[in-house]
Amino acid sequence: MRDLARLPKAHLHLHFTGSMRPGTLAELAAAHGVRLPAALLDDDPLHVPADERGWFRFQRLYDAARACVRTEADMRRIVAEAVADDAAEGSGRLEIQVDPTSYAPFVGGITPALEIVLDAARTAGAQTGTSVGVVVAASRMRHPLEARTLARLAARHAGDGTGEVVGFGLSNDERRGDTAAFAPAFAIARRAGLASVPHGGELLGPTHVEDVLGHLHPDRLGHGVRAGEDPRVLDRVVRSGVALEVCPASNVSLGVYRDAQHVPLRTLVAAGAVVALGADDPLLFRSRLLAQYESARTVHGFSDTELAELARSSIRASRAAGDVRARLLAGVDDWLAAPAVPAVPGTTVGATHGTPADVRG
Repeated sequence: MRDLARLPKAHLHLHFTGSMRPGTLAELAAAHGVRLPAALLDDDPLHVPADERGWFRFQRLYDAARACVRTEADMRRIVAEAVADDAAEGSGRLEIQVDPTSYAPFVGGITPALEIVLDAARTAGAQTGTSVGVVVAASRMRHPLEARTLARLAARHAGDGTGEVVGFGLSNDERRGDTAAFAPAFAIARRAGLASVPHGGELLGPTHVEDVLGHLHPDRLGHGVRAGEDPRVLDRVVRSGVALEVCPASNVSLGVYRDAQHVPLRTLVAAGAVVALGADDPLLFRSRLLAQYESARTVHGFSDTELAELARSSIRASRAAGDVRARLLAGVDDWLAAPAVPAVPGTTVGATHGTPADVRG
């Protein structure tokens, strides 16, 4: 059994506000005089039903956390800590997702909001050695014309290096908005060479997966786990080469599956899907990237060879530059070639839940 924290991997599904350390959120709330719901400060992961009421509670808590991010310094701190936490868990590549609209009022507009995140990513990447790309995400809750504005902004900063925009996404409640109406925004992003990385197939089933595939032509699909409920749809995902950003802790916390054992990770991998594990919103789900790999090992019975292949899939599905991918893939080979450490009963090598103790804020 090898240390999963030493397994090189790419983290492709992490939201900006949702990446925050709980301690950082508490400090920002105190600094700005914001009173937070108790659920954001306790140690228990969010667990809500997969319905309108459950999503409303999740969104209310997320919005409360986002309301604490009010300065450029706040934004820079969040990026720096997210990258440091990922680096501590073996992530050699992070592609963090942000909607600059949310922070624009505090820093002078969407352009400076994005540029702050990009500059902070460059700084954090240099400090940690982790390559950091940024995904600009529009919201299903806003007008599709706003998505086009964000796509044009993202296109101006496109690239595959640290501190550049690598993809364009679409997030928020899958039950809202008309997927087809966002197609022009994704066309703008694709023309600029950006990856198409919309959310889909978590709250809604296989039909929604097909809807997103047909209209937004994703390179990667945020979540996409519900494709496992229909072999025909899953086969379409596999044949199209669309990678699935699977976030098991999110699926359980949002009530999509009763527990980690019911997340169809084995089904997706067995069908030949490209799977990249992600943490989504550790602030709310209290489960970071490393814990998703631990779950694959302890709950789904993935061997070290299979875990290494999951890591390879995440790296190949990333938009990292070729030299970064090559370095990380070589690191996976080295990890697998190293001798395994015998497991101690009752422990998991590399076990980390929440924020790593050596980088706790």
